[in-house]
Amino acid sequence: MAIEKWVGGASLAWFILFVAEILSLFNFLAHASPMDMEGFDIGPKVLEFISIGIGPALILAGLSYLLSRRYGSRFIGSMVVTSGAILFGGMYYANTLLSTLNPMYRITEVTLCPPIFMAVSIPVMIIGGLLFKTKPRPKKDYFFDR
Repeated sequence: MAIEKWVGGASLAWFILFVAEILSLFNFLAHASPMDMEGFDIGPKVLEFISIGIGPALILAGLSYLLSRRYGSRFIGSMVVTSGAILFGGMYYANTLLSTLNPMYRITEVTLCPPIFMAVSIPVMIIGGLLFKTKPRPKKDYFFDR
């Protein structure tokens, strides 16, 4: 396997990780009692999930696109499009969970996270779709071109 396939797979795994982190946090907040929330800051936790989840995922998705943009790849393009679809679907579901949260836990980071990353998922899917359109360039045989 080429390096861009491994990078695309790692990107897909990071997108899944981020969605799982956010959904588990929202599930915790939906069922948390005030006693569970002692010493737990929600805002920094969301920012931590963003920095360790979606940041590397976006970097790896862009890197897999840059590595395969010359010859195009349906497999890598489908991984990037799937990553964007997973992000969009997960953030859409997280957005529906906002109504189940206690109003005390609906801080800025929690309410803005799903819509922002639903918007981020659209360019990710577009960039993945560009790999479907790219025509592979023919390989040159330099030994016989003399």
